[in-house]
Parts: sequence; structure tokens; C-alpha cells
Amino acid sequence: MSQVPAAAQTSTWSARSALYFVLLFGVVSLFADFAYEGARGVNGPFLGLLGASGFTVGVIAGAGELLGYTLRLLSGRAADRTRLYWPITICGYLVQMLAVPALALAGNWPVAAALIILERTGKAIRKPATGVMLAGAGERIGRGWAFGLYEGLDQLGALLGPLLVALVLARQHENYRLAFAWLGIPALITMLLVLTARLRFARAGIIQHHSASTADGGYPPAFWWYLAGAGLVGFGFADYPLIAFHFTRSGSVDAVWVPLLYAAAMAAGGAASLLFGKLYDRSGLIVLAPLTLLVAAFPPLVFFGHFNAALLGALLWGIGLGVHESVMSAAVAGMVPSRRLGSAYGLFTAIFGLAWFAGSATLGALYDVSITATVAVAVAAQLLALPPLLVAARKLRGA
Repeated sequence: MSQVPAAAQTSTWSARSALYFVLLFGVVSLFADFAYEGARGVNGPFLGLLGASGFTVGVIAGAGELLGYTLRLLSGRAADRTRLYWPITICGYLVQMLAVPALALAGNWPVAAALIILERTGKAIRKPATGVMLAGAGERIGRGWAFGLYEGLDQLGALLGPLLVALVLARQHENYRLAFAWLGIPALITMLLVLTARLRFARAGIIQHHSASTADGGYPPAFWWYLAGAGLVGFGFADYPLIAFHFTRSGSVDAVWVPLLYAAAMAAGGAASLLFGKLYDRSGLIVLAPLTLLVAAFPPLVFFGHFNAALLGALLWGIGLGVHESVMSAAVAGMVPSRRLGSAYGLFTAIFGLAWFAGSATLGALYDVSITATVAVAVAAQLLALPPLLVAARKLRGA
């Protein structure tokens, strides 16, 4: 079982209010994902339509993740120092929800790329502050379950968004701009809901830090091993825009099916986050070992296979994404003292983002030269993540 540092919000939450907060904030995330994941499912083909190459798509996707993750290092520290968890969260959602429908106005790929990166920036602003509030609620109902339930609702939105986009593309002859415009509706609902959550759970942003163990003097060794494993996972985790770009270029998946496969991946990720969130609360970090092996099978399926194999590969890709957003986030909260949790989330996601950027750029460059090399590097990185993850799990068990 993972070791849990001193409680962050023990006196703030009852079990009932903690559950209600996670559910309400999960609904916020549902509509947010409806908007931005609906867009992300077709960003690759849209960039290609505007004239971007495979390498360009990979770099844009990686740059968005790089900025979106590294900025969390700053926003996490700002959250810990200012304790303005709600204002930071609301600001991030506002930036993100404005960027999505604005893609309908992009007239060339550099403008579209800037909006894609801006959307990732908004998520970076809000994510550490949101994670600290969820971790506090998780003290009462189990961190794995709290993050898993939140991510399950999040992934439901990530399922609905691509379905809406697929419907628009099917009925309007691949009119990407109209699809982006329709996503402005869930974006508006997101902002109304996050303001409702702020009014209903104002005390969620009042984090009561208690003195913790010697971990207050620095992060424990398990955290650094965990960072190494997570970085390798990120390096080998091809972003969906590159996968979607391959689907349309190779003809393995018809254009109208590309967002549907993304929707299926999001559904798989949501189910996996619920299941493995519960398993994490019972067994700890060790649950990531078999999952990493399973997810390592997605690159050959999506890049070598035809439709059925591509579908299976997309499902495995979605499982990997869902587990990263739930179990891996819950694990960070189980390793560090509460007063440094925002900074820990920032550092963790910054390292992951740097690795994801390097991996996306590498895989995008390799794709233009050799699909076989792309698959080999992606699989190797996932498998190399296993040893440090196992070391981190063993150190946590022995702590």
C-alpha cells in the first residue's frame, strides 16, 4: 500500500462533501474535455489540411505538451505559495475554453498551432491547483478512487466531444471549422459549472497544511525513481495528432472514423481510470507494472495495422492516457508532504512534458523517414520505464 503523507484537508472535508466535490468537479471536467478533446481528436488532420507536414504535426503536438507541462512547474509553485487555488483554476479554464472555438477562425497552420498551444497553456495553469484540491478530497474517499472517479467523468466528456465532431464532419463534408465552432457550447457550459463549483465549495481552496515527516526537507527517493519511469513513458507515448495524421495519410482509417477511434480511446481511458484507481488504493504503485506492458503494445497496432488493429491500438493508447491522468496523479500525492504537493505536481508534470515533447518530436521526425523506427523507439521507451517504476514501488512498500 502506498504511503500517505500528512493530510492536507482533513478538517475541511466530510466523506459526503468530498464525494460531492469530486463528482461536481468531475462534471466540470466532463464538459471541458467535451470541448478540448473534441478538438484534439482532429487537430492532426486539420493541421495537415492547412499544409503542415508529419514532422510539423509532431513538433506542434510536442510543443503544446512541452509548454503545457513545464508551465505547471511555475503554476504549481504559485499555488503552494499563494494558496489561491480557486482563482488559478478559474483562470486556467478561461484561457483553455476560449482557445478551442477560436480554432474555427484559424486561416493557416501557424495560427492553428498557436491556438493549440494556448489551449495546453490554459490546462497547465489550472492543473496543479485542481490536483491539490482533489488530493484533499481524496483523503476522505481514497486518492485513487477520487482521481479515478474524476478522470472517469473527464473521459466521458472526451468520448462525447469526438462523437460530436465526427457527426459534424459526416454531415458537413469534413467541415472542421464548423466542428470547432460547435465546441464553443460545452466550453461555455464548462465556465458556468466551474463558477458554480467555486460558489458551492469555496472551502476547497483553503488548504490546511500539517507538518509532515522528514520528506519536508526534500522529495523522497521513490519520487525521483518514479519521475524517471514516468519520463520514459512520456517519451514513448505518441501523441494522438501524429496517430491521426498516420491514419489519414496511410488510409488505414477513413477520415470520419478518426475522431470515433479517439472517442473509443477516451471511453477505454475512463473505464481504466475507475478500475485501476480502486486497485491503486488497494495495492499501491505496483499496479503500473502490468499496465505499462499492456500499453507498450499500442504503437505497432496503430502504425502497422489496418482498421481492426488500429482500433485495438487506440483503445490501449486511451487506457495509458487514462491511467496517467488518474493513478499516476494519485501516486504523487502519496509520496510527498501536503505543503509541497502543488510544487510536486508541477515538477512531475514538467519532467513528463519535457520527455513527451522530446518523444513527440523524435517520433514525428522518424515517421517521415521510417514507420518501423517510429514503432521501435516508442515500444523500447515504454519497456525501459518498467525498472524505475518497480524500484519506486519497492521503495514505497519499504517506507
